[in-house]
Amino acid sequence: MSLPIFLLWLVSIPFLAHSAPSQPRGTLVSCGSSTKQSIPDTSLSYIPDDGFINVGNKTTLESNDLLPILSTLRYFPQKSARKYCYTFQVIRGGKYLVRTIYFYGGFDGGKQPPVFDQIIGGTKWSVVNTTEDYANGMSSYYEIIIGAHAKTLSVCVARSNQTAANSSPFISAIEVLSLEDSMYNSTDFRTEALVAVARSAFGNEDSISFPDDPYYRLWQPFTDKNEVVSTQTSVSSSDFWNKPPEKAFSKAIAAGVGKKLEIQWPSGSLQSTRYYVSLYFQDNRAASANSWRVFSVAVNGKTFYNNLNVSTGGVTIYSAEWPLSGPTKITLTPDAKSSAGPLINAGEVYQILPFGTRTLAKDVAVMEELARNLDNPPLDWVGDPCLPQENSWTGVSCSIKDTVARIISLDLTNAGISGTLPLTIDNLSTLHHLWLGGNKLSGSIPEMNSLLKLETLYVL
Repeated sequence: MSLPIFLLWLVSIPFLAHSAPSQPRGTLVSCGSSTKQSIPDTSLSYIPDDGFINVGNKTTLESNDLLPILSTLRYFPQKSARKYCYTFQVIRGGKYLVRTIYFYGGFDGGKQPPVFDQIIGGTKWSVVNTTEDYANGMSSYYEIIIGAHAKTLSVCVARSNQTAANSSPFISAIEVLSLEDSMYNSTDFRTEALVAVARSAFGNEDSISFPDDPYYRLWQPFTDKNEVVSTQTSVSSSDFWNKPPEKAFSKAIAAGVGKKLEIQWPSGSLQSTRYYVSLYFQDNRAASANSWRVFSVAVNGKTFYNNLNVSTGGVTIYSAEWPLSGPTKITLTPDAKSSAGPLINAGEVYQILPFGTRTLAKDVAVMEELARNLDNPPLDWVGDPCLPQENSWTGVSCSIKDTVARIISLDLTNAGISGTLPLTIDNLSTLHHLWLGGNKLSGSIPEMNSLLKLETLYVL
């Protein structure tokens, strides 16, 4: 695991798969593959990406030892496009965990992976920099939890000022996984998303994932100099809002009676901003009248929770918005009367990503219909037409007012396009300029009586 510029959860995994008996709820896509990819010794399967994107080139890596979903990728040498987007069908108002997976494999004959951006919806999600992981023989994962604001969700990669001129963005796999409404429900997903920084099972030596976690979250092992204890009583995942896997409670790190427990977690230095923090505890002893312990929790010396009573039934404490900066230390201080020392089983930390500005849905609908009506629209005419502004659709200019983006100009002069203009173009009520000359458009020009701000019209 590493923490790049935007403090994303960059999870390093081996090239070989772990076993899993069934399929999680969601869409698993193997990028660049032409056939369904099955993970050995499991029933997990990934479908080809052809139905989700119409730009980019496929390639297969020359290695017999790779996990199937890492053996192919899609890369994007088309420099004229401002972004390269996958589109997924989702349920509006639903909650999703999106994981993007990258393994470079020297597909372009180079020695170092390219560095580029990834975008979700109309928001820049992260910088993708897999250089360190690739040098260590690992693939890289990024995760985000997001609410769906429409019936489709776009996941894009894009060139940036960090992308070398002779390199191309790429992607190996994408997972869009459905979450329950109760999970992470203290976050307002209308205006924010959660970018994973750390998700750990304390005391475990192996990672925990599907099928132990039916939502396909990956819980990284975490051990340090503290004592590791095993749990004698099971818990029910359904008793917790975030539904942590029961296996995450099987071990814990602990301190003796009357002693403080201190852990440096997450590892690395965190950017100074707001985070969602959730911690999980369970008394590890067999259930009895005395199987409980009391301690207080502090994060970087600031009280997180006082006099927490932990029983064999387990308990969660969380903050939907907690300030963190630099190294992070969690301190558990036992109550003087507690019959057992403090312990901790698992934890999650997410950076809060503001998700405020959006393109007006009516403008998006018009542009999507226009893209469908054109026989050969620009390659980047997928995803949000306006956002991020540096990655707007080719020929599209927008203005932003009160967190709403509107289309003000459309210039496809001499773009080599053909097709027809939809009647709904009259709904672009903030359009000032429309230049479509030098193309092979057919059909009649729609009425534009509602375009009261239109200053320039050139369609011949």
